[in-house]
Amino acid sequence: MKTERIELAVAGLSASESSPGNYALILEDTQSRRRFPVIIGAAEAQSIAVCVEQMRPPRPLAHDLYVQSMEALGVKIEEMIIRSVADGIFYAALILRAADGRRIEADARTSDAIAIALRCGAPMYTYPEVAEEAGFLAEVFSGRQKKGSVSAYTVAEMEEILQKLLDKEDYESAARVRAMIGRRQAGDAER
Repeated sequence: MKTERIELAVAGLSASESSPGNYALILEDTQSRRRFPVIIGAAEAQSIAVCVEQMRPPRPLAHDLYVQSMEALGVKIEEMIIRSVADGIFYAALILRAADGRRIEADARTSDAIAIALRCGAPMYTYPEVAEEAGFLAEVFSGRQKKGSVSAYTVAEMEEILQKLLDKEDYESAARVRAMIGRRQAGDAER
């Protein structure tokens, strides 16, 4: 069981260049200040922006309704955790405490989990290996023409990045890109 965690904060939100109609939510490791993007939909971006900007919409949004319902049932939203990242997709959960004291872990889309955690003032976490891979993704793929999710890159583009890393003798980063290429090719073979 993983125990070491890194606290996260929302660092920014902008339109995604690689995924038109979507947004890049920038998360930041509060310790190292490493940042990484999470591509989210327009509705979730609006919900997060409303919360970050401390706006009060005239009617509750879906995430407001969820939080109000949980509170009415005596359920406390304790924290949000991004458990993993695979092929540029983040996997998260909300950690809840039921009225009877039971701990409940509910799978959630990362954007929904963040929108809910922000509304509750609940802390947001990830594991060091997730932050390392995600932060790495932002570092290695930044400066490229595409931005946002690694899924926007073709295998050929990733192989080009791999070769540049090998040329610079950055073998640790090259190993990560090679693993991403392998996962992508395995996923393509399954289809």
